[in-house]
Amino acid sequence: MGEWQRIFAQHRAVPPHHQRRRHQAPRESTAFQCVLKRVEGDVLRQRTLGNVAEMEFQLRLSLFDASYRHFFGKTWRSDTQPLKAMAGQPPTVTFNETVYFHTPLAHPSIVLVVEVVAMARQRDGSPQDLSCGFGLLPLFSSTSEPSELDSKEKGLSLYHGTPRALLHPLIQEPLTKNKFLVLMEGSLVQCRLQLHPPLETAYHLLPENVPVSAWQGIPGVLASHEGDPLQKPRLMKTTTCYLENLSIHLYPSLEKFEEELLELLVADQGPSVLEGSPLSVKERRLHLGVHTGICFAQPPQVAVLVPEAEVARGRAGSFHRRPGPSGKTSSEGQALVLRSRIHLTEMVRHPAFAVVFLLEYVFSAASGSDLKASSSVTSLTAPSYMHPVRWAVWSPSLDASASVEVVLPLQGGAQRNPSHVLVYKTPPAAMSSEEVKQVESGSVQFRFSTGSEKHPANTTGSTKEEVPPPSLRKAANSGSPPSPPALVSTRDDSQGPGLSISQLSVSPARLASKPPLQPSISSLSSEVLKQAAQEENLHSAITHLQSDLSRSSLVAQEASSLVDHLQELPFTPVHVPIIALGMPSGSSSTVLTRAALARLRASGFPQLLDCNKEPVQMVEPTDPVTYDPQREEADLLQNNEIVLQFLAFTRIPQDPATAETSPKSTYFTFQFYRFPPVTTPRLQLVKPDSSGATSPGTSPHLLIQINQDGTLNLGSPGFQLRYMVDPSFLKAGEQQWFLRYLAQHSLHIDAWDGDSLLLLGSAAVKMKHLLRQGRTAVQVHHELEVLAMEYKQDATVTSGDAFQHGSVKPIGVEASVRGRLHLSLANIGHLCEQRLRKSPALPASRSRVVSSHDGTSGFRGGSLLSLNTPAAGNVCQAQKLADVDSELAAMLFSRLREASTAFQHSGREASATRRRKLERMLSVRKRESQDGDGGRKKAALVLGRHEDRIQHARDLQLIEAYRERIKAESIASMLSHAITTRHTLYATFSAAQFFEFALKNPYNVQHTVTIESDNPELSVIVDTREWKHFKDLTQTVTPLEEDMFHLQDNLAPQVYLRPKETVHIPFKYQAFCMDSSAMMQQGPAELTFCEGQKDASASAASWKPSGSQTKHIKVSFTANGGKPLALLRVSVESQPHVVDQTFRFYHPELTFLKKSIRLPPWHTLPGAPVGMPGREPEVFVRCSDPNIICETKKMGPGEPQDVFLKVAGGPSPQIKRFFLAIYTDPWLAAPTQIWQFYLHSLQRIDVSCVTGQLTRLSLLLRGTQSLRKVKAYSSHPQELKLDPEGVFILPANGVQDLHLGIRPHIAGNRFIYLNLVDVEYHQLVSSWLLCLSCRQPLISKAFEIVLPAGGGKGCNKRITYANPYPSRRMYFLHTNRPDLLQFKEDSFEIGGGETYTIGLRFAPSQSSGQEEILIYINDREDKNEETFCVKVTYQ
Repeated sequence: MGEWQRIFAQHRAVPPHHQRRRHQAPRESTAFQCVLKRVEGDVLRQRTLGNVAEMEFQLRLSLFDASYRHFFGKTWRSDTQPLKAMAGQPPTVTFNETVYFHTPLAHPSIVLVVEVVAMARQRDGSPQDLSCGFGLLPLFSSTSEPSELDSKEKGLSLYHGTPRALLHPLIQEPLTKNKFLVLMEGSLVQCRLQLHPPLETAYHLLPENVPVSAWQGIPGVLASHEGDPLQKPRLMKTTTCYLENLSIHLYPSLEKFEEELLELLVADQGPSVLEGSPLSVKERRLHLGVHTGICFAQPPQVAVLVPEAEVARGRAGSFHRRPGPSGKTSSEGQALVLRSRIHLTEMVRHPAFAVVFLLEYVFSAASGSDLKASSSVTSLTAPSYMHPVRWAVWSPSLDASASVEVVLPLQGGAQRNPSHVLVYKTPPAAMSSEEVKQVESGSVQFRFSTGSEKHPANTTGSTKEEVPPPSLRKAANSGSPPSPPALVSTRDDSQGPGLSISQLSVSPARLASKPPLQPSISSLSSEVLKQAAQEENLHSAITHLQSDLSRSSLVAQEASSLVDHLQELPFTPVHVPIIALGMPSGSSSTVLTRAALARLRASGFPQLLDCNKEPVQMVEPTDPVTYDPQREEADLLQNNEIVLQFLAFTRIPQDPATAETSPKSTYFTFQFYRFPPVTTPRLQLVKPDSSGATSPGTSPHLLIQINQDGTLNLGSPGFQLRYMVDPSFLKAGEQQWFLRYLAQHSLHIDAWDGDSLLLLGSAAVKMKHLLRQGRTAVQVHHELEVLAMEYKQDATVTSGDAFQHGSVKPIGVEASVRGRLHLSLANIGHLCEQRLRKSPALPASRSRVVSSHDGTSGFRGGSLLSLNTPAAGNVCQAQKLADVDSELAAMLFSRLREASTAFQHSGREASATRRRKLERMLSVRKRESQDGDGGRKKAALVLGRHEDRIQHARDLQLIEAYRERIKAESIASMLSHAITTRHTLYATFSAAQFFEFALKNPYNVQHTVTIESDNPELSVIVDTREWKHFKDLTQTVTPLEEDMFHLQDNLAPQVYLRPKETVHIPFKYQAFCMDSSAMMQQGPAELTFCEGQKDASASAASWKPSGSQTKHIKVSFTANGGKPLALLRVSVESQPHVVDQTFRFYHPELTFLKKSIRLPPWHTLPGAPVGMPGREPEVFVRCSDPNIICETKKMGPGEPQDVFLKVAGGPSPQIKRFFLAIYTDPWLAAPTQIWQFYLHSLQRIDVSCVTGQLTRLSLLLRGTQSLRKVKAYSSHPQELKLDPEGVFILPANGVQDLHLGIRPHIAGNRFIYLNLVDVEYHQLVSSWLLCLSCRQPLISKAFEIVLPAGGGKGCNKRITYANPYPSRRMYFLHTNRPDLLQFKEDSFEIGGGETYTIGLRFAPSQSSGQEEILIYINDREDKNEETFCVKVTYQ
């Protein structure tokens, strides 16, 4: 056995999975170096091996594809090493091995499996191997980038068992998180994995996916003195070799051999496939390459062979000579010859290097026009089929300088060969002629020489004889006829070109009239063929591929590469973002005393009783809650009555002047689960009778309902709402969703001022305490902070360009606590009144795999005109044609008479009395008819029957004509129903619903099926990674196929189906668009029926499932020619979604709102992935309104993420509502959070003012159609004074002025809200947004003072002021902190040049710090004369 045969027999590798091999995009290999140091730990203690004489350990490395559960490549084995055990140290085995490999399969599923094996020898000498454990080294990250570990040693954890466990179907990705893989405690493999770029120089000598070590010896790589030749590989010198005068002889003759080969192929394919088309040999190819015993040094060259007889005719140059019949041709000229010389530049003086020959035939079922073409020319429009015939291998001796003549025997059959293909062998004796039986293989003959000899140039002059090298082919000019390129091919199987299903489904420009052979390939476009030829696993290709190598195309490519694009700078946000931390959920620390709590509980709130008429059990908000779904499902009390009690409200004064008066009444808005939004009635804040010595600022006020006449309801205080959530309300399987909603979500409540209709603030409460966990009922009392967010603009706001399109102003946020809401939540369990048949599990229609054989499709029998009527099973009761078709019944005379009689009878039988009279009349007529003339009765009876027969005959003719007219339409409708499958989805906003449709090709021929949906919300998943993500998410166990769909431009996806094949088509339904129509602000609930608000009452109606919420989508699967293969009708039941957070913005009308909202830390979001320390997922956002621009950008590692919004506001007082879905997975499967936004568009008024100085302006009020009693309210009453201040009359269709006086306390840009409210009906008449641009006056004097902190008495101080004018003046004093500074006199009068002492009273402060207090001295017109600054330090 030669050196090449020895190495070739030792290196057998398993190819990658056929799906991975077929659909993997071509890319460069990635080289790795794995250093294996040692193994330590309990893995080395093997107690299961008994009767062992000696034991050593070995490491084995294998590549594994987790997606397809497939080991591939070749397992590398280390040298066996003994166990070293030292006292006090864990057992250790030292290896110090370095392994190298490279792979082009850059996919996160590709891992390196490290196995520890104990190799024992028993006392009888027999070996025994035992797997001790294995570890997993991922080679690529989730983004298909190489997972290069750090240079320091890494301890690889080991799993129990053997790597064969990875082949089990339950072992799914990700492998490291699979519960069936158990880590081995205290056992590690010290190893290091890193990239090794120097290995790229030896790629052509190393097989892919095969780990090798330095001691193995790689042919073509020089040995290294340092001992590791692959650390920095040095290659052996190559020698150029030439093969000339190559010819192949097939015995007994070429004609007999090819004739026998064609007969076998026809018998194998069958005449039904060929359909009478003759099978012919289109081309004969020879693949030549240099093989190292491990792999090909370079991709084999492909040359075209021609029969020797054709070469002889071409040399004669006679075009008039006709060749004799093929059957009369002599044995001479029966060889296949190569008219060109082959250059082999990769030959090395090494015994393992050999030349490999592979003879391949190209067949075609040619049409009549194709038969006229030459047998050596292949038509691009003819489908072709390639088949290897013979192969040979020869190891040359490069020491001899002279050329040698070589004759090699050809080999065939199913033996292993370097090209890894099945090769044709001589058929059995029963199928062969006597001549073919004599010789089973042919021979190849050629003249071999090395590059040291001088070779004359080829002078044949034929452009088709020479196969240029790739470098020369790239520079060829396409002006001349293209020469056949040297097709590169590394063979893996004999199924023709390694094209994916999507490439097989490409429709050629001119399809052959006859179907191709099986397996065959339709002619493809040049682009697809060029791409296929570049794939490494391309088995072969159509000959004479056309390429555009013209100079113009090359110049155009160079020009396009030189186009210089502007480079985007790193993104820098221009917003000061809003922190989206949400409202504080749950109860805050209780600030009420025990006495105050006792008085609050004794105020007479209604007591809640459970189903046993006992008081409901109270739980504390601080008690931990564990959600146990099994315990909730096992509860017999499946009816959940959710009770919300609004008990009291504690005012937290923002201004001492309004601490006792604001707010006087309030109402609340919220939305629970998928019930409609709720607006409570207006509730009055009433102080308890026995509030005692409680501080007025912190005492809770009871919430009392207000009657229609404005008086207080003297019944039980508080306001109570009940939600009955029972199985009759919920859909099948929704009980689990509702319980998960209670466990994970918070209820967001907006509190409003009942008089001014201004927003007080928002609160949030977690609902996890409503989980009863087997208890009869639970109740929890919360004290929630009502938090108000105020957005301030820091830039100067002008009426011109401040809110123009494209301008962005930084936003500041100030949060303040406006009050505390006392809220009680309860969940009372009840027994179901009747046992429903609904299963607590998901309904059958929620199955992830939809099949046309599951009973949801097909024609169930009955009339063709009653396809839409449901039938029980496959039996349908026969009915009259006129009973099921109203159009036909209207045309029949007999039906008209019956209808007329029935109508008359129904009219006469209206009462019981008339019915009795008719019965008596009928009995009398019957008696008379019996006593009458029998002959006259008989004649009348015969005449009546004759008329009936005429009418029936006329009706039958009409029915026959009607049936003929609608027969075709009815049959088509019936056939359509027979192939229609129905499926129902329960979808919510922004959540993707995934399912697969099992599509079967019922025909005996292949089809390319086009998938079309009439609604873009239901789409086909064409990305394999997205498909795999949804399969893992839904635990759908069906086959996964990469690159299954063919996509072309913007056309519908196509899939290639083989005969009788069934594939699973993945679908995804996801809806983002919702009704975001504008609305008007509403007042409290009890007044929505009043004037101007009648339409608002409709929104408070209970949500009921209706047909209008069901969406019907049709998906058609059409084959070639528009023939329908299957139909899928999807019914989408839309359900209201859950809102996690609500934002409310006030903005000037008809302008753009631009906001930046900062996301909270990603690990705090519900549903965020866990187990990823230091890695933040990318955030994606989608909006329910397509006209709103929303996006998020990653700032960098560790940086926060912001969501940017740009919303166009409408006219005042419009309110725009929209939703924003936030995702942390790139496939947008399920939103992590859903935010609700309200944009209030208000009339804008720009005001430029000075702090401490009064600025006056007036608004023009226009009356409505009726007279109203109105009052104006301001969000900042201490800074904005109104005139008239109280209630005034707004005449109908009249005009009146509202005077404003603004004295701002703080400099900067701010918003002040102004509402005009109807005090009788509590309706909003008008609303304004005052945009203040305030500047601070110049400070003329500054003072410093130190005061004690922590309460106590205040401090009195004095400052002097001199009148700079010569005349007597009146001055007024103001301050920006009236809570900290009071004046002895608010005004004073002083003569010209005189000095006045101003008395100051500083209030005590509870905390230490510094405060700057401004003192404004204004004149009689309230213009600022001077400003003093007092810096107060509290210690």
